[in-house]
Amino acid sequence: MREAGYQLERVQAGREPRDWKPMRSVGPGVNELRVRVGGAFRVIYVVKFAEAVYVLHAFQKKSQRTARLDIELARSRFTSLMNERRAQ
Repeated sequence: MREAGYQLERVQAGREPRDWKPMRSVGPGVNELRVRVGGAFRVIYVVKFAEAVYVLHAFQKKSQRTARLDIELARSRFTSLMNERRAQ
């Protein structure tokens, strides 16, 4: 999706995306990018590292509340990322 890519580019440049919120339930420094173009799409990402923006999960949202499985998947990927960074 082009709009999500554009918003992630804004994040990489140090600017805020148009529509986002912190996702503390996933981990510290994790945010959710909200894109509404032909449906509701979400990108859960981490911006707290200077070298990269890490996308943990991207999905189409089909209900008002973010599905527990989507949150758990992003949390698991965040934990793996943090463990990998500690091991380096």
